[in-house]
Amino acid sequence: MTVSPLKIRKIYPDGSQKEEEVLALNEHRLSIIINGKEIFSLVCTEANLMELVAGRLLTSGIIDKKEDIANIRFCESKARAFVSLKEEIVWKESNSTEASCCSKNKEFAQNANEIPLPLLQKRDCPSEWIFSLAKDFSKDSAIHTHTAGTHRCILAVEGKSIFSAEDIGRHNALDKAIGYMLLNDIPAQKVILFTSGRVPVDMVEKVIQAGVGILISKSVPTAQSATLASEHKLTLICRAWPDSYELVC
Repeated sequence: MTVSPLKIRKIYPDGSQKEEEVLALNEHRLSIIINGKEIFSLVCTEANLMELVAGRLLTSGIIDKKEDIANIRFCESKARAFVSLKEEIVWKESNSTEASCCSKNKEFAQNANEIPLPLLQKRDCPSEWIFSLAKDFSKDSAIHTHTAGTHRCILAVEGKSIFSAEDIGRHNALDKAIGYMLLNDIPAQKVILFTSGRVPVDMVEKVIQAGVGILISKSVPTAQSATLASEHKLTLICRAWPDSYELVC
C-alpha cells in the first residue's frame, strides 16, 4: 500500500485548532539481490517496483540492455527482488549511500567491470516541447496531491508524456522512468526525462548511463553536474516552468 491514513491537528496563528485525517506515504524497503548477492537496499514507494529494479540495473552500469536480464521476480511481500542476469558479474565491495537522496538508498557492491559513461549524441529540444511538458508537469500528480510527499519523473517521446513515476526519492523516480523505457523497448535517443528534483552529479550520471540525451528539471543543477553534462553532450534544461526555462550552456 502506497499511503496510509494519518491523524493530525492543524494549528492556526490565532490559536484555533482543527483535527483532520490526511494521507501519508508508506516507506517500502526493497532489497535487490542479483545472482544470489544482495547489492542494493532501497527505501521507496511500492508502485512500479519492476521498473525501479530494471532502471537501477541500467543506471548503475550493471547492464546496458534489457537482454542482459534473464528474470526479475519478487517475494510475496515485495520486500525482495531476485534478479537473474545472463552473465555472471564480478563484484567489488562497496558500502555507499546516495548522499543527496532523501531515502537513504544503499549500495553494497559495484560491478567491477562497470559500463563506462557514454558520450551522447547532442540533441536539441524544441521550446514548444519544453513548455508543453512544463505545463503538464505543473498539474499535480495523484500521490503528491494527497500527500505532498513525492518526487516525480516524466518520460516523454517527441514532446509527449507517455509515463509518469512518483517516489519518495527523486533517484528512485528517475530509475522508474528509465526502467519503463528499458522494459518497453523505447529507444533512449528518442526519450526526454523531466524530473521534479535538484540535479546533482549522480542524477546526471544516471541519465547519461541510460543513454538519454535530454534532461529537464523544475529545479537547478550543481556546477559539477553542469560540467559533467557538457562533457558528455547531455542537453540539460533547468528551472523549467510554463512561462520560462533555463538552458545550461
